[in-house]
Amino acid sequence: MIGLISATAAGAAARDRLAAAWPDRTRVYEGPVGEAVRSAFAECEQLVCFLATGATVRLLAPLLADKAADPGVVCVDEGGRFAVSLVGGHGGGANELAREVGGLLGAEPVVTTATDAVGLAGLDTLGLPCEGAVAAVSRALLDGEPVALDAESTWPLPPLPVSPRGSYTIRLTDRDVEPGEREVLLRPPSLVVGVGASKGAPVAEVLGLIEETLREAGLSPRSVAELATVDAKSEEPGILGAAERLGVPVVTYSAEELAAVEVPNPSAAPLAAVGTPSVAEAAALLGGGELLVPKRKSNAAPAMATCAVVRRAGRGRLAVVGLGPGARDLLTPRATAELRRASVLVGLDQYVDQIRDLLRPGTRVLESGLGAEEERARTAVEQARLGHAVALIGSGDAGVYAMASPALAEASDDIEVIGVPGVTAALAAAAILGAPLGHDHVSISLSDLHTPWEVIERRVRAAAEADLVVTFYNPRSRGRDWQLPHALGILAEHRAPTTPVGVVRNASRPDGSSRVTTLTGLDPASVDMMTVVTVGNTATRTVAGRMVTPRGYRWQNGPGEQPEETR
Repeated sequence: MIGLISATAAGAAARDRLAAAWPDRTRVYEGPVGEAVRSAFAECEQLVCFLATGATVRLLAPLLADKAADPGVVCVDEGGRFAVSLVGGHGGGANELAREVGGLLGAEPVVTTATDAVGLAGLDTLGLPCEGAVAAVSRALLDGEPVALDAESTWPLPPLPVSPRGSYTIRLTDRDVEPGEREVLLRPPSLVVGVGASKGAPVAEVLGLIEETLREAGLSPRSVAELATVDAKSEEPGILGAAERLGVPVVTYSAEELAAVEVPNPSAAPLAAVGTPSVAEAAALLGGGELLVPKRKSNAAPAMATCAVVRRAGRGRLAVVGLGPGARDLLTPRATAELRRASVLVGLDQYVDQIRDLLRPGTRVLESGLGAEEERARTAVEQARLGHAVALIGSGDAGVYAMASPALAEASDDIEVIGVPGVTAALAAAAILGAPLGHDHVSISLSDLHTPWEVIERRVRAAAEADLVVTFYNPRSRGRDWQLPHALGILAEHRAPTTPVGVVRNASRPDGSSRVTTLTGLDPASVDMMTVVTVGNTATRTVAGRMVTPRGYRWQNGPGEQPEETR
């Protein structure tokens, strides 16, 4: 919950805008400001104070205890010009909150955390528990000193500017070890504890067994991702209580699923009780991984709990990111976040150049030229399968004539896949032309490099007969100069010569151009691969120089529009 505090009418107006935008995330604190701050500090995970920073500092000073536990605090000035991350930039999430508040209120986010200021991922913001010399290692990264990454397994971390060797170390491990003087330990959620329990097994017995098992195996409780068990035990208080104490979820499987898992220590007792010869081992192994600790029983008499421990490899992450039509302000915030999240970027060299400045230090870039689409797709999937966080980029929307299709044809369920939509060339061109896509429409690529021309021609003819607005991608190149005139000829069999046609080149880019012509007035020689051609349907009209396709076919002539043609 985010506590909102204000002292003036202007602050209250901005406060109420946040409260209206985030009704489920915020709580307004009224009354004297000092009391409001104290109450919000005790009750909320974050605060937004519409106060001067000096006043806020004086109110907060007696309340601050531990940067790992204190709420994140953002200050917004009286004029709503700045959203200042004041306290808890990383641990309290104030840096990200300042950006969110700034985006909503039109204020400039002010973040002074050193790593954020230079684009480095903070070690305490990687989404993994960390311990050790966080400040010292972060300072070494900032100063350009060599910092080694000692990863006992590959994990989809954000980019870090690490070296093969260094006097400082970032160690990724699930082992129960203490950090060195110049070392940060990152705890990946790599351990799954399978648990079996008799009815009424006490929380203390279940939790004690898990903690003792991990300790004897030299494994860290902070790397436990989940407790796994059979469906029949989904409400068992001992298991639920142990999971709550460990701060992890309980995942359950059916007896049939568990019975299909080959385990080293099957038993007749669970088979008779819940219908599977193994609960602890089978539940831990069902998602794959290495069995580190076979089934063992608690020391209680009689023993009412069993557990087994499995280590799972890091699941790689592939984000397929649409960059939009080229203009930076049409690149979505989600796309920007994924570009900064990826430790490996794969893309066409000219697209990489567009967003290179957004990448964080330490990002590994794998770029190639035109014609290597399938190779890039395979490379991205391979890197994700190795456990990395990968971004595969494409222009427009990556799922429209771009990289999503070949990549997902290569990918399987062994990696996580995230799709990030982008503004397509058709949409960018349509916005420039007016409203040509106001009714049913279709996009057709005229490139026959991957699709036989007979198939393309059949689709063009179907669109013509169905009276769909048509957007042509890849309309003409030096080696393909006859396809566009042929396609226009097919449409001309079903549409009037004066049907509006929009031609947009490099939509949204500084060197972009556009014009509205007609079906017979378009010169195909003026079109190239950087152009999108949009052909209206029989209802499309030109109004004040803009293409407009009405939402319905009931169309009345208005000022500045062409009269209906006789058909």
